[in-house]
Amino acid sequence: MSRIRILSEQLANQIAAGEVVERPASVVKELLENSLDAGATRIDIQIEDSGSGLLRVADNGAGMDGDDVLLCLERHATSKIREEAQLAAIVTLGFRGEAIPSIASVSWMTILSRPQDQELGTRAEIRYGTLRHVHQDGCGRGTVIEIRHLFGNMPARKKFLKSARTEMHHIEEVVKNQALAHPATGFTLQTDGRTAFDYRQGADLEGRVREVFRYRDKLMPLAAEAAAETGTMALDGFLLLPETAPATAARLRLLVNGRPVQDAMLRHAVNEGMQGFLMKGYQPAGVLRLAVSPDQVDVNVHPAKREIRFRRSEAVHRFVADAIRRAMAGYQRDLRTSLFAPPLQSAPPVAPATADSEATAATWPDFPALASAEPAVPPQPRLPAAPPITSAMAPSGAPSMAPPPPQSPPRLFSHEPPVQTAPAPGPPLPDSPSAAPESGHAGPVGHEYAGLTLIGQLFSLYLLCEREGRFIVIDQHAAHERLLYGQLLQGYLAANIPQQALLFPVTVELSPAQAETLEQRGDEVVGLGFTVEPFGDATWVIKAAPALVGQVEPGELLREILDGLRGPMRGDVARPVPQAVDDLLASMACKAAIKAGNRLQPVEMLKLLAQMEAGAVFSHCPHGRPVLKTFTAQEVERWFHRHGG
Repeated sequence: MSRIRILSEQLANQIAAGEVVERPASVVKELLENSLDAGATRIDIQIEDSGSGLLRVADNGAGMDGDDVLLCLERHATSKIREEAQLAAIVTLGFRGEAIPSIASVSWMTILSRPQDQELGTRAEIRYGTLRHVHQDGCGRGTVIEIRHLFGNMPARKKFLKSARTEMHHIEEVVKNQALAHPATGFTLQTDGRTAFDYRQGADLEGRVREVFRYRDKLMPLAAEAAAETGTMALDGFLLLPETAPATAARLRLLVNGRPVQDAMLRHAVNEGMQGFLMKGYQPAGVLRLAVSPDQVDVNVHPAKREIRFRRSEAVHRFVADAIRRAMAGYQRDLRTSLFAPPLQSAPPVAPATADSEATAATWPDFPALASAEPAVPPQPRLPAAPPITSAMAPSGAPSMAPPPPQSPPRLFSHEPPVQTAPAPGPPLPDSPSAAPESGHAGPVGHEYAGLTLIGQLFSLYLLCEREGRFIVIDQHAAHERLLYGQLLQGYLAANIPQQALLFPVTVELSPAQAETLEQRGDEVVGLGFTVEPFGDATWVIKAAPALVGQVEPGELLREILDGLRGPMRGDVARPVPQAVDDLLASMACKAAIKAGNRLQPVEMLKLLAQMEAGAVFSHCPHGRPVLKTFTAQEVERWFHRHGG
């Protein structure tokens, strides 16, 4: 007697349900896909007891007649595909014909459906895979499917469900994903009699993104198109600002040909495009919609159709990463315009600098001249040079902000605390202009640069500015670090990082591993601006160091570079430089940038603003920290409960 037997239809459906129906959210996903394939413009979802008690999906789609209602209960019965060739270019969300019979085998299911051209609909009732009743019934156009007692006949599967809150979260995520994939369709979700959300019908993608993410800040639009031999690829969507995404608990949602998917390659491409804008541990957030030729993507590689496979993944990766880079460059242009564009009303003329002030300003070192490897639209010239602040420019009654006398050493790149001048004997008079209050900032400056009013310096770290009803705080270290990184990056790409010959060469002791790395990677070390020669045994002599690192100890920096270059250099065709070298450039910029505690004179603040305007990228430091934060007048008023009068 044969031991091999053909499974019963009921058992086969339950086995299929184990792959397709993992939890209540899986049921919602399959039913929503059927509704969208039917052309629904409005879908209402009702949930009770996190989906285990009741799960109801109603749509206004094409509907089914009596024959189709009965046929949809059969395995592999579908209206989506008819021949084998269609499997190579699937254009619908569903196509296998397994979802309805699989769900019906593990629940009590009721189907009520009516097409447009019929007066009455059809009602079918199924109990754990067995058809109990089917008859005509009055209903509106479309389909209503009710699921009760999910996994009632499979207690083992029901025990594996998580808490009600977790299961409800998964259901909400499914609805949100489909709402983003189809913004023109209206979605309503009710849970235990409460409306969780109601997404309006006819919305555009931006409006739907703001609805789903509950996000009111600026969005970065995505738009790209490329023609290839395999067909046209198009991308659109919106990304949240990198520094605000973690605060919203938002995440990146990927949509390919209208299908929500999980794809590691696409996520890597987005992260690659946002390199330098995300802090460690942060992930991009927003919506990315990718349209490719259906024959270039395989959606039939996962039982739940969550994962896909591209036929030419490298081309897709390069296309998406380049589109994200262009979006970030556009964000920089918009931010530059909002900060440095000419004000609506012309600013008062700047008082001419005196000969004394010019001589004094000349003693202060300028920030390094910057150039960036990243393309940018050259800004319109604002000021030939950032003019020094003289006592004549200071507000009436404010302390003089003139730079120190010529004999004072510059402190811009110094790690030493500023020298404190001893106060004059005796307390100053209250009304005396010299009665400067001791505070954490440099005092009011009142000087304008390209529409920004420079207020002063806070905590010897932040520049405070005002522009047209906005309060702007700039991190001086992060801003200077980003600008130095841009210059170092271009110097590395051009094999021309400026070097500074050391007047007194520096000897350094290297470990055996560091010495081996230096011998093997000598070209990379030279490319990073060092000239190093052996001096005997484990001692090496540094004769030249990168000019931009300022007063950073050359030996310490060389050891860090050698440690970073140790190991295989992982190449990536999408990166202009290897990751290890990019990390080293960012570290060099961080060490050389002005630090917290460096008191800047007004002329230095203005020069930093000028270089920010000229830089291709200035919004985030190389490690992803934001450079500036803007507050509206209304936000500041709310701090002091002044809203409403």
